Amino acid sequence: MPQTLQERAYRTNSGDVAYWVDASANTDMPWLVFLPGLTADHTLFDAQMAHFSGKAKCLVWDAPAHGKSRPYPLDFSMDDYARILHGVLEAENVKGPVFVGQSLGGYVAQAFIDLYPGEAFGFVSIDSAPLKRKYYPTWEVKALRHTKSMYRSMPWSWLKSLGSWGVATTARGKASMRSFMESYTKKEYVELAAHGYTMLADAVESGRAYDIDCPALLLCGEKDHAGDVKVFNRKWSAGESIPLVWVPDAGHNSNADNPSFVNSQIEQLMTTL
Repeated sequence: MPQTLQERAYRTNSGDVAYWVDASANTDMPWLVFLPGLTADHTLFDAQMAHFSGKAKCLVWDAPAHGKSRPYPLDFSMDDYARILHGVLEAENVKGPVFVGQSLGGYVAQAFIDLYPGEAFGFVSIDSAPLKRKYYPTWEVKALRHTKSMYRSMPWSWLKSLGSWGVATTARGKASMRSFMESYTKKEYVELAAHGYTMLADAVESGRAYDIDCPALLLCGEKDHAGDVKVFNRKWSAGESIPLVWVPDAGHNSNADNPSFVNSQIEQLMTTL
């Protein structure tokens, strides 16, 4: 991580939210705001924070109940996440952010765009999916609500192996995911993952009718086997006319598997703003 990175905290009624800022860049380019996926922490974006240090002002967080943003009660919704993120950005006087959200982070970015239209200058989705209900078969939304018992029934060693091997193709990416998982007890991990999936189901079923009102790009690993993410991205791209780029040699955490390619795609979007 760059030496110019500063750790900060945003206080909410439920607990402190940790985030990191690198404001060393002397540029008029929009802020890059990195949003990690479910159960991951800010280090998921280490390669991006290092690459963009000095080129753009950057912010990355540990979402509530993740990483250093613990303890935090599991009673929040997707919109709560977006409102907390809005508070963090206001505290740092971040105007016109470009959101880069991996998986859950991409959903949070969409909830923000829905709640605060016109405030985002750009959106890069990494191995995420849309929040609009029309893209989801009913069975899939229902399935999101029934992961807890499955995860709880698995031995912790198996769950960690499945989690790390299932989201990455490279040794670096697998080690990164395993480190996230090992920062939790099994109970913490299962509870957080189950809440995250339920939160997603609630957000999808809320029937929001938002449009992404800023330049956007969909990135998805060629070897992403997490659920139907690749199918969702094809439908999302076609339905909303958003460019879709496949990340070579990458799984669900494609920014960790192939950071140089992902960084170049983010840079290309930034040059258009």
